[in-house]
Amino acid sequence: MTEREPMIEALDLCKHYGSFAAIDHLSFTIRRGEVVAFLGPNGAGKSTTMKVLTGYLAPTSGTARLCGVDVVQDRVRAVEKLGYLPENGPLYPDMTPRQLLQFFAEARGMSAGQFAERLEFVTRECDLHELLDKPIGTCSKGQKQRTGMAQALLHDPEVLIMDEPTTGLDPNQIRHVRELVKKLGQTRTILLSTHLFQEVEAMAGRVLLVNEGKLVFDGTPAEFKARGQGQMDQAFHAITGAR
Repeated sequence: MTEREPMIEALDLCKHYGSFAAIDHLSFTIRRGEVVAFLGPNGAGKSTTMKVLTGYLAPTSGTARLCGVDVVQDRVRAVEKLGYLPENGPLYPDMTPRQLLQFFAEARGMSAGQFAERLEFVTRECDLHELLDKPIGTCSKGQKQRTGMAQALLHDPEVLIMDEPTTGLDPNQIRHVRELVKKLGQTRTILLSTHLFQEVEAMAGRVLLVNEGKLVFDGTPAEFKARGQGQMDQAFHAITGAR
């Protein structure tokens, strides 16, 4: 059996702001079909790492690759197969979800037929039926989050990077997102940041934990729990030294 190809690679990544190292020689590889939870205390470097991997920020040193393409050297080609859901991502309040999705489809060069097909998919999977023609500025936080997820999924990306994807969702919507992530993870590569340990157990097959910009744990959820005598919160505190 051949090894699945690397889809997300961080190779000795560093990101400095003056003398402060937000990312400190961080390395990991995520392969096709993996759903990986990205954990860490506030300020540990999770969001900065995600921004570097998506090309939003340039690293101070090191290499970031998506689907084998260097994000710094060829950002446009690297992000063609990327869907990115930032935490509280910017959405145009005067647009409706339909208009927003059409805007992104045109920006990505999708044909009218492709857009119609993908619009039907994301409307169903992100439960946008009643929101499609409602101004985004009048939507609730959860409705905006579902719109953001639809944008990330619109072009059928091979790689998904999601920062707190269940923020603002009600329990039924959270369950739906969990099921969707697990289904998408069968053929795609997903890196998701979360503070909710139940999301880790429900969706992820692997855990990456960063602290002070460094990778301090890489293993399965079961291995992570074992570090805290069967409790994820205890493992988190034990590894990060939180008080």
